[in-house]
Amino acid sequence: MLFAGLLLGGCSNREKEAMAKLDNARELYESGEFFAAKSEIDSIRLQYPKEFKVLKETLNLMRMVEQKEAERTLVFCDSLMPIRMAEVETLRKDFVFEKDSVYEEIGTFVFKQQTIERNISRCYVRCGVNEQGEMYLASVYYGNKPINHTSIKLSTPDGLYAETASIPYDGGVNYRFKDEGMNTEVVTYKGEAGLDAINFIYNNAEKRIKVEYTGGKPYLIYIADADKKALIATFNLGTVLSDIHRLTTEMNKAQKRLEYLQGKLQKEVAYK
Repeated sequence: MLFAGLLLGGCSNREKEAMAKLDNARELYESGEFFAAKSEIDSIRLQYPKEFKVLKETLNLMRMVEQKEAERTLVFCDSLMPIRMAEVETLRKDFVFEKDSVYEEIGTFVFKQQTIERNISRCYVRCGVNEQGEMYLASVYYGNKPINHTSIKLSTPDGLYAETASIPYDGGVNYRFKDEGMNTEVVTYKGEAGLDAINFIYNNAEKRIKVEYTGGKPYLIYIADADKKALIATFNLGTVLSDIHRLTTEMNKAQKRLEYLQGKLQKEVAYK
């Protein structure tokens, strides 16, 4: 009997300890310290795995904390979104929007001076950015003999350099054609394939940048100032578009999470 009494007393003490920590978690929640409140709840779950009554209350409190976090995320995104949208409207004035409604779900912004029709019959490096802020780089070759290039290497007089990934000929992101005896080659570097080269041009735009066409017959050019300007403008637009895409994604996630949590909390209230 004495052993049983001690055991019950021990269980009671464990429950009291767990409740004390739960009360502390509630205070942290009320004061808006959501990260600390979640940490306290996690510690209760780890230290008192058999205190089921307390654990049930921690579950409800955790949902309340996550509800407040989702609401806070929505408020933050709602406040920042108009600012970013206004920036896009200002920046996009120098761009042409291109989208094939049949084959493309996401359109692309191209700097006006870099549209294909304005750059026929020249070798250059061009760029663009899609609506989600994903930027690409492309090396264009035009000449009387093919060079069959698959990549480019960029360098400055002080020895700095960057390279793109090698893109094998596939008739798509690496395509070639001949027209009236002249050869055109276009290799497009998307995502990680062109990221180092894009950053290199952006960070070294004030320097003379040499472009070596690699993977085939050697050929080189120097990036024109107008093309550097186009890349800088595209990079800046891409940064804002990427922020908008991230904010939109976060808002959608927070809204779905909020609806889920509200449903659970309403059921809990109805059950009580």
